[in-house]
Amino acid sequence: MKPDLFQAPDYYNLDDLLTDEHKLVRESARAWVKREVSPIIEEYAQKAEFPKQIIKGLGEIGGFGPYIPVEYGGAGLDQISYGLIMQEIERGDSGVRSTSSVQSSLVMYPIWKYGNEEQRMKYLPKLATGEYMGCFGLTEPDHGSDPGSMITNFKDMGDYYLLNGAKMWISNAPFADIAVVWAKNEEGRIHGLIVERGMEGFTTPETHNKWSLRASATGELIFDNVKVPKENLLPNKSGLGAPLGCLDSARYGIAWGAIGAAMDCYDTALRYAKERIQFGKPIGGTQLQQKKLAEMITEITKAQLLTWRLGVLRNEGKATTAQISMAKRNNVNMAIEIAREARQMLGGMGITGEYSIMRHMMNLESVITYEGTHDIHLLITGMDVTGIPAFKS
Repeated sequence: MKPDLFQAPDYYNLDDLLTDEHKLVRESARAWVKREVSPIIEEYAQKAEFPKQIIKGLGEIGGFGPYIPVEYGGAGLDQISYGLIMQEIERGDSGVRSTSSVQSSLVMYPIWKYGNEEQRMKYLPKLATGEYMGCFGLTEPDHGSDPGSMITNFKDMGDYYLLNGAKMWISNAPFADIAVVWAKNEEGRIHGLIVERGMEGFTTPETHNKWSLRASATGELIFDNVKVPKENLLPNKSGLGAPLGCLDSARYGIAWGAIGAAMDCYDTALRYAKERIQFGKPIGGTQLQQKKLAEMITEITKAQLLTWRLGVLRNEGKATTAQISMAKRNNVNMAIEIAREARQMLGGMGITGEYSIMRHMMNLESVITYEGTHDIHLLITGMDVTGIPAFKS
């Protein structure tokens, strides 16, 4: 077992912008990843299995709803702390961060923001510890970038709602205890419903044969005349803006997480470049490899500054959807480019499970398209600066 020697780059002394609490939260998450994730993650990625034994630890480091108020079982932390936790978890693996992101931003967030007090008290404390695991049902087999065209629907049957439809590419689905599902009522209005495992007609088949996010459990949500109690409807927000508000929180976490993956690839490549001797000297002493490393640390530094500023705006309640969109797109693209360059620097060793780079590279192929594809995020920015939506006829 190779020791986890990761050292985080901080070229512009961004630690000076963090509070002592921020740094304590980050170090706690970093130490946990080194101890609990790094030693096992290659094995679990190779066998395409989520390591369920880490769920309790994810809860303990604040990986589930860190910004949820303490009275509901959360840690009551700010948005920068949330980002730093996501950064450290994704430094370990994007699939593990996906599990954490979904639980935090796509399950706990809507129950906290759009649910009532009874729903908050029933679900949030157990979700915060990982006793309950959740998933988020928005994407459908035929409706990905255009979720407003969903066909999953529910009808008012008097005593309950009758839910029918299907969702696809759902992280955590195979083992989730609850699903926050978005569906249209009889008037075509989108609402959130909490669907619990065990409800008749609700199944979660697992998605197999993935080359990406192999250590994350992905599946479908199938609803065949599922009777959902009326008290499971999220009452405080409806319309497409409700699930999109959850995606704002999740995309913000991804913007931080991608930096973690990039830092791990850079750190691995830097260490290798200093140790690998060719033509009588370390390859890190050659111009081409130094160019690669210099560009990597520059892009990481730019992403760190972008995301820190976004965290400040989030804390102040000022961050726009378009600003979050820009950071998600920029940082994931940055990370995948660094992963590809780092893979080349390691030559043949770069494709083996002895190093994390190829796993990060494959994972990021999912991260660059989920929760808004690279191209859709470009169009969100384009619409924001021109005022003209390009994805509508």
